[in-house]
Amino acid sequence: MKKTLAEWLSWQETLHLSEIDLGLNRIRKVANNLDLLSPTFPIITVAGTNGKGSTVALFESILNAQGYKTGSYTSPHLIDYNERIKLNTVNVKDDLIVEAFEEIDKARGVIDPISLTYFEFGTLAAMFIFIKQKIDVVILEVGLGGRLDASNLWDTSLAIITNIGIDHVDWLGDDREGIAVEKAGIMRKDTPAVCGDLTPPNNIANEAQRIGANLYQINHNFSYQKNDDRTWTWEGFSKSYTLPLPALAGAFQLNNAATVVAGLQAVNDILPTTQESIKQGLKKITLMGRLQTIHHNPEWLIDVAHNPHAAKELTKHLQAHTIKGKSIALFSMLKDKDIQQVVAIMDQHIDEWHIVELEGSRSTELSELKEIINEQNPDKAVVAHQNFSNAIKSIKSSSNLQDRVVAFGSFLVVSELIKLMRPSTQGK
Repeated sequence: MKKTLAEWLSWQETLHLSEIDLGLNRIRKVANNLDLLSPTFPIITVAGTNGKGSTVALFESILNAQGYKTGSYTSPHLIDYNERIKLNTVNVKDDLIVEAFEEIDKARGVIDPISLTYFEFGTLAAMFIFIKQKIDVVILEVGLGGRLDASNLWDTSLAIITNIGIDHVDWLGDDREGIAVEKAGIMRKDTPAVCGDLTPPNNIANEAQRIGANLYQINHNFSYQKNDDRTWTWEGFSKSYTLPLPALAGAFQLNNAATVVAGLQAVNDILPTTQESIKQGLKKITLMGRLQTIHHNPEWLIDVAHNPHAAKELTKHLQAHTIKGKSIALFSMLKDKDIQQVVAIMDQHIDEWHIVELEGSRSTELSELKEIINEQNPDKAVVAHQNFSNAIKSIKSSSNLQDRVVAFGSFLVVSELIKLMRPSTQGK
């Protein structure tokens, strides 16, 4: 009998010895067996510490508005696995993914089959679907790092680096210059690379020169300025555009949008886009879990912030949108993240912490989360819950209409909250 999508995913979680296994040798062999190594469409590869998902969505929205048949691959998902693979901004159906998984499994071989991680299976499935659907342009989000990530198996037509922060220390190191080398690994010789980091590590330019990539950096080759609450101006490549603000909350989205517009100018010879398409794409873009308000009175704000850089952007949003009541955090983080720093950044903006332990081997125990918060501020109220359902009930019963609940710390926190508070989003 054929496996369902859920059965395939459950099986993939147990297939490989480790959840993360950087390197391209295994996936290259399977891709070669599937004849996936030489797609004919342009590929935009997006790396960076934060803003990758928003950047992919911006490219997707603008290029789709231009009339291109788009494919995008992102991770992780919030509700359905299908969110990872989109055709023309719409999640693909189960049957397309299942078909891809079946072919990938065959291509691994029968005797001594090649082992693949969960992420590698998904990456191959996305490319299998894009080639079969004859997509015009594909946007790939790097899962981790860049140089050794599965998405870097294919030569890019445009390399995008959103920003460089400290994250995934166990795999990428703990300094920005070293991490920059990993991110810059998506660059290719004689190919445009655009970096939107406002204070880029020196190794971005060093690696671009070593590789022979054509590097464009913000505030050097392009710039932007917010005009008012409705418009902003982008300048670069001997052009100037007045554009509507992107339909995503957060001042940092202007930086992402400016980087995307620069990227489109850099590949205008192979993917021409008009100013009108850019405008329409900025207006129409949607993305779950990024400074998204899912309930009012009291406000419930969800954000996938899970590292210090993202936490700082979240605090900027909170400061720009003050409330009369108290701020309540619904919070958890994985143990391989910089929990202490995130708590330190957020604590002055939080009146009361509600914590829940996440599922999985990378979860942080409630006692450790509470200890970290108490070390930052021993007088701050910290309430521990056994599950998200209990946490939500408790917060609802104790909060007032003028309060704000901020759910953050992990994609898993946002995912659980959406599932419990917006059950209608679970369908395809």
